[in-house]
Amino acid sequence: MIGVMPETLPPPGIDVTKPNIARVYDYWLGGKDNFAADRKLAEQLLALDPGMRDLVRGNRQFLCAASARAARQGGISQFLDLGAGLPVSPAVHDAARDVIPDARFIYVDDDPVAVLHTEALLSGTTGLESIRADLTDPDAVLTDPVTTSALDVDQPVGIILGSVGHFLPATRMRELTGAYLSRVKAGSWLIISVGRAEDDDPEQNLKPAYTAAQTYRHSPEDFASFFAGTDIVPPGLAAARAWVAGVTEQVPSAGLFMHCGAGIKR
Repeated sequence: MIGVMPETLPPPGIDVTKPNIARVYDYWLGGKDNFAADRKLAEQLLALDPGMRDLVRGNRQFLCAASARAARQGGISQFLDLGAGLPVSPAVHDAARDVIPDARFIYVDDDPVAVLHTEALLSGTTGLESIRADLTDPDAVLTDPVTTSALDVDQPVGIILGSVGHFLPATRMRELTGAYLSRVKAGSWLIISVGRAEDDDPEQNLKPAYTAAQTYRHSPEDFASFFAGTDIVPPGLAAARAWVAGVTEQVPSAGLFMHCGAGIKR
């Protein structure tokens, strides 16, 4: 009889009995860096909203496309990925490195489990770093020794806030994007995606299962305000797959979707 393949061993110090949202995302994306507890929560959330997997995959397509475009059109060769979770497949750095092979990435997260796992995944690579820091503290992120050694502040930077803005009030997001942009050169790219819904059903359905953090619903006007001080690149602010396809269309009137956009600092 053919036995069951053993599960991949986790890096030392990781408790695989507790689900981690970064590894849940990895599971939805078809990755291998997830464990039974992560898969259980992932399936529970899918039972409440079967569209979650497509939502996450659409977001990953956007982040990869936007990073590659920043490298190709803007010559961006260094990126700061804030609240990054795991560099799951397809990795954003791979998309940028398809354009600029030595593009540098700093993955930032305040979850010790995600950081520990990311360090294990990136071990032995060049130009890919991981730091534990709170993205809501720009000074801590930008003065971290890893950041100061890896980022050339005299050159534009790609700042990524992928699928984290819905965990912060709009006023706080505006403050943060303004703070990060004020510390980088003109020509830097700001890449943002936030989960959003026009109707109440998704929030009411998912809230009982997902209690790890409070979420906020940002209006189209709020989302646009996060890009203050930038020129928004075509096709503008759009749902993930529309952005990737380069078309502008009305956002969905019902259900969860990823509202996405990129802007270039003036």
